[in-house]
Amino acid sequence: MSLSHAAPPDEPNPYELLSWYAEMGVTEALDDEPHNHFADPVPAGASQPRLRSLPGRPAAPARPIAAAATAPDDATVSAKALAREARTLDELKEALAKFEGCALKATAKNLVFADGNPEGRVMMVGEAPGADEDRIGLPFVGRSGQLLDRMLAAIGLSRKEDVYIANLLPWRPPGNRTPTPQEVAICLPFIQRQIELADPDILVCVGAPSAQGLLGFKGIMASRGKWVEYDTGARRIRAIATLHPAYLLRRPLDKRLSWRDLRALKAALDGTP
Repeated sequence: MSLSHAAPPDEPNPYELLSWYAEMGVTEALDDEPHNHFADPVPAGASQPRLRSLPGRPAAPARPIAAAATAPDDATVSAKALAREARTLDELKEALAKFEGCALKATAKNLVFADGNPEGRVMMVGEAPGADEDRIGLPFVGRSGQLLDRMLAAIGLSRKEDVYIANLLPWRPPGNRTPTPQEVAICLPFIQRQIELADPDILVCVGAPSAQGLLGFKGIMASRGKWVEYDTGARRIRAIATLHPAYLLRRPLDKRLSWRDLRALKAALDGTP
């Protein structure tokens, strides 16, 4: 639902207005006026905007506008350099925590890096954190995560022992919106390095943005279930795309398609064609 499809209540009290904002997907209030994060940096010595919080929420920590205003190309170059310097997954997580080139960091509560077993044979990469993931700091912990765990259990896998789970983007887009191409491009070097360091036997891209960003697929329904090769930088591994659990919660009839993908994954792990 877009803002153009509904108007705020006439002369609302503050609580009615906050409820309307929440329904429209507005979950964070950072300042009284909008800012162009891709504009030129504020000159040294100029005053910075003061962040304010919604009632009942602590104010988000102020971040330098110059950092958020980093040009996308410069941010991507910086991301590639930082990702390449990381020699372990812990170092990569530290590099992401220090990275200021993605504006999503300013509105997210937590860095959502990974969950599961980094030694597992399977690595699953979703799209981006949702509200629950952002709050807790782990990927796939809400309703979609619970469904994913049940799906894995159906083929004898668990995230604790067999699967390493991450996201294309480590920070939640406001209102759970779809990440922009610029945001994906900036964060892509980190997830690519994460896959390389984890070095799984099989990569599973969960949802359309992950399948497009990592495998170059166009259209998840036409590309899911098809095996391709993914170059980790160290070797080539088998990769497959499947539907996102959040989509399956909205379209339960399509669970049959995901079940086919899971059976294909299980067959690949067992070494059967």
